[in-house]
Amino acid sequence: MKKILGLVVSLTAISGVCAAVLAYVNSITAEPIAATAERAREAAKAAVLCGEEGYTAEGRSGEGYGGDIVLMVGFRKDKRTVISYKVLQAAETPGLGMKLKTPEFAGQFAGRDATALKVKKDGGDIEAITSATITSRAVCKAIADAQSKL
Repeated sequence: MKKILGLVVSLTAISGVCAAVLAYVNSITAEPIAATAERAREAAKAAVLCGEEGYTAEGRSGEGYGGDIVLMVGFRKDKRTVISYKVLQAAETPGLGMKLKTPEFAGQFAGRDATALKVKKDGGDIEAITSATITSRAVCKAIADAQSKL
């Protein structure tokens, strides 16, 4: 019994030290991580307008295959027509869903009405990424979400 109690105390002490170290590292890195994310957002805002005058908005879809997809989307002055988008967050399958970052996929959204985006399988005009229809649908929803914020 004493041996088990000793193991429990040892493991509790080790766990406490590890938790304290993790909390300390988090407190040191939280601000730089937030600053880096904000710089990425600002850079994405400039990039998605492609030199045009318009609006930007962040859109999110929780329906990606690997979780949330967060995009920065540029819109023309009418607040409906997509200029382009940049991915801020995505954890999709490498080689499949992560093709949402490619110019071939992203380019087909340019000039389209954000309120009417659907993949071809759902009766729309967007060619889904092969073997990643879930991701393609999530991109359409994230763009629509961004437009709804304007």
